[in-house]
Amino acid sequence: MKYTIKKLAEMTGITTRTLRYYDDINLLKPSEVNENNYRIYDEKNVNKLQQILFYRSLNFPLQEIKKIMDDPNFSRIDALKQQQQLLLQEQEKIKTLLTNIDLTIKDYQGEIEMTDTEKFAAFKKTKISENETKYGAEIRQKYGSKTIEQSNQKYSKLSEVEFQQMQAVEKTLIEDLVALKKKPDLDSQLAQKIYQEHKQWLEYTWPSYTKEAHRGLVDMYISDARFGDYYNQKAQTPVVQLLHDVVYEYTK
Repeated sequence: MKYTIKKLAEMTGITTRTLRYYDDINLLKPSEVNENNYRIYDEKNVNKLQQILFYRSLNFPLQEIKKIMDDPNFSRIDALKQQQQLLLQEQEKIKTLLTNIDLTIKDYQGEIEMTDTEKFAAFKKTKISENETKYGAEIRQKYGSKTIEQSNQKYSKLSEVEFQQMQAVEKTLIEDLVALKKKPDLDSQLAQKIYQEHKQWLEYTWPSYTKEAHRGLVDMYISDARFGDYYNQKAQTPVVQLLHDVVYEYTK
């Protein structure tokens, strides 16, 4: 079965503009372009588009999808199994939030009494699930499953006060990184303060702190854009290289 770009767009629910963009970035090339200059898509294209849309539904960036699918070792069945697991994790995350909402409604109606810790448990569990989905394979390979499980457990047991303190430390850290970027000086008190803030932020979840592990983490920020982008997006400017350099300066 073959489809024009218009027919494929109608069948999949995405726009012809999106399909043309996928063609432009070499993510999904049509099987042919006919004499009227119309893009024509075959069954192989349809299958590939389905994979792309599965990844998009899981919030994978287009650049990451292209990297995955351009890999010579890419397997469609392996990809489907991975996507299945990721969607099951999303399902569990939604289930957890719905359960928490149900308990909160009962709390407001006086049927039960929730502790402050219980009110935030679902959000922490969701955050753990998100981190596992995005970074689980890499961090488990680097630090070991036991360490990651201990870290997740420590995070899940944070009190409301500790959770808020952790968020406040992160907010200050980002603000200080932006300030240091305007006038970079690794020997400054501000740079030393940034190192201490990042260390303190990590210690809310790390079972134990070492300078070697800290360096390894910021190395990962640089080598894998998914990690570094977290800070760059928070700061709304590239700061991850600066954070890396600060950590290296104060973990000599």
